[in-house]
Amino acid sequence: MNHSAPLPQRCLPGTEPPTRGLFVDRWGTLLELPSAPPKRFADTTFVAGAVDALYKAQCEGWSVYLVGNEDHVAHGEVSDQEWLHFEGELLGALAAQGVRPKRFYACLEHPAGKEPHKKPSVFRLPDTGLFYHALQADGVQLHQSWVVGDSSLEIAAGQRAGCKTAGLRSGLALRDRELAIEPDIVFDDLAKMVQTLVRSPAYARPR
Repeated sequence: MNHSAPLPQRCLPGTEPPTRGLFVDRWGTLLELPSAPPKRFADTTFVAGAVDALYKAQCEGWSVYLVGNEDHVAHGEVSDQEWLHFEGELLGALAAQGVRPKRFYACLEHPAGKEPHKKPSVFRLPDTGLFYHALQADGVQLHQSWVVGDSSLEIAAGQRAGCKTAGLRSGLALRDRELAIEPDIVFDDLAKMVQTLVRSPAYARPR
């Protein structure tokens, strides 16, 4: 009896499943909001259920992107070296639990920041540069992608880029009011959002 594993089925050209992105805000969505400038990863905490949610989404074929403005760095409250160390430890902690983000978008620039970060950037939310970079670099289908966050900045950016948007009651809970905009749907937290996303095919359809 042949117990060899079956050969993997390969998609015919042009029939591959679309690359769908799950763009997840860092602070307030993946990580609890910091009470002080985040100089050390050891001083931060994951939002309950968030890492398991990303792993589940990844297993369902979603490409995970971490996004957000890092104003603590832009204003000099956290040094570039401290941020690089923080970023490395965060990615290491995620990898240890099987989560490997496709890309890590962190905007360190601010028009009113300190040198060398005092400048505008198309990657600064609510601008849309990071989404179009993901489109060009990874072929992600923005109209089949979701942006998940707790503030109006990522929601506005996602809608401008043609993504579907989910606001969360964690973190800022959409109370920042920096922009007058409403998400397509609101969930308690990232875990509840991903649970619905993977269970209901309707949420994976294009806008």
